[in-house]
This record gives sequence, C-alpha cells and structure tokens, in this order.
Amino acid sequence: QVQLVESGGGVVQAGGSLRLSCTASQTIFRSSAMGWYRQAPGKARDLVAAAGAAGSPIYGDSVKGRFTISRDGVKNTVYLQMDDLKPEDTALYFCNARRREPGNTYDYWGQGTQVTVSS
Repeated sequence: QVQLVESGGGVVQAGGSLRLSCTASQTIFRSSAMGWYRQAPGKARDLVAAAGAAGSPIYGDSVKGRFTISRDGVKNTVYLQMDDLKPEDTALYFCNARRREPGNTYDYWGQGTQVTVSS
C-alpha cells in the first residue's frame, strides 16, 4: 500500500507563511510527479502545484508568485512553501503522487493536512 505522509499544516494569520511536507517511499517518489491539491468545503479539489523529477513545476493561477514547490530526492520528500497566505487559501491540502505507465495513470493521495488562514 502506497503511503504519503504529510505534515506542516496549521493556523496562520494573513500574510504569514507555512511549509507543507510530504514523504513517500523511494520507489514512488522517483517514478512519480509529486504535487499538492487543496479542497475547501463545498468546492472541488484543485491543483495547487506539481513537480516532476525533471522539468519546470506548474502552479495554480491563484498561488503563482506566492507558493513554491520543491523536491528533495535524498529525503523522498516534496515541500510546498506557502508565503503571503490569504484567507482564501484556507483548505484541506492533499499530497499527490502521479505515476504514469503506457496506457495507465496511477494517483496516490495523502490523508490531507488542514491549512487555516485568519484575516
């Protein structure tokens, strides 16, 4: 069973920063694009940021310039540095590992970590 272990959520005031971490097994980490999604109550789960083993990361429009995703291949961990947080960033944040094989795509999810930004 694939496990993605998340940490780093919490409560922060608007303008503050948080860093989320997600650790996967070496096998999954090296073969997957790693990303973060978020879901606010009553809303769909949206992409926040994603990064493959190579190439440039991608970001959701609402977080560009404020959030940074990075991968640590030694620790098999993906980070999401969130700066200048806004109340609208409040959501449950999920780590995602997406592994592609010819003809198949496999998505693995963490349990979610809550981020709450107070105004």
